[in-house]
Amino acid sequence: MKIIGNGGHARVIAAMLDGNTEDGTVIAVGDNAARKREAETHAGGTFPILIGAGVFVAKSVMVGEGTVIMSGAVIQAGARIGKFCIINTGASVDHDCVLGDYVHIAPGAHLCGHVEVGEGTLVGVGVGVAPGCKIPAWSLVKARRLEIVPLQEHC
Repeated sequence: MKIIGNGGHARVIAAMLDGNTEDGTVIAVGDNAARKREAETHAGGTFPILIGAGVFVAKSVMVGEGTVIMSGAVIQAGARIGKFCIINTGASVDHDCVLGDYVHIAPGAHLCGHVEVGEGTLVGVGVGVAPGCKIPAWSLVKARRLEIVPLQEHC
């Protein structure tokens, strides 16, 4: 398996493959626009769907070429996932969601049923998306900001 990319996402993919000799290429680039450029540059290649450990994908789910589904993810009945997407660690995509190509659902993000996510969108870490939402192409759905409050000193 040829891996395109050399950042953190590529290291996770390499660990996921753990010496697998499957034919094809994986575009292990976390940035959605850059992943799209790589896919266009290498058009005509073989891009398998990669599925990590502990993943549940319902039988009725459709997944596009080159998509990577990381450990602990859940994809429920009727969902359609575009090509070259990343469904990251512990994320969930509930029933009848539609994800365009090059979408990244970040770790711990959760899409309720019937959510539509436009091409190239990043749904940030830990974000929850309400049922039926439609997110436009090339959007960024930001995670909540972590507020750190110092604890009072204890005796």
